[in-house]
Amino acid sequence: MALKVLAIDDSRTIRELLRVAIENVGFEYECAVDGVDGVGKFSQVGPDVVITDINMPNLDGFGVIDELRNGTAKTTVPIIVLTTESSSDLKMRARDAGATGWMVKPFDDDALVSVLRRVTGYQA
Repeated sequence: MALKVLAIDDSRTIRELLRVAIENVGFEYECAVDGVDGVGKFSQVGPDVVITDINMPNLDGFGVIDELRNGTAKTTVPIIVLTTESSSDLKMRARDAGATGWMVKPFDDDALVSVLRRVTGYQA
């Protein structure tokens, strides 16, 4: 069974780059255009891992993390933050909220796939 990834980002370009990187290694890819959309799709998609941006309209990445960890989902699914932000304060805030990892854009496809495999324990 393929690893299922839910990517939440308001940038169409980033969503497309993620789709290519994820599908090229045989993972399943679903996306959402902002935090509200992503939280709404979470239970429908049933992902093995979530990738979220921080700066988005309607609900930012911190809101996504909080909603997935403490809202109705109460999930332990790994959440990777993928953002242009790199401050240690924001990284700490994300970790404290329940993020599993942090990557800075632009991302390297191989590094992203490696992180996804590591946080999920996916072997294939």
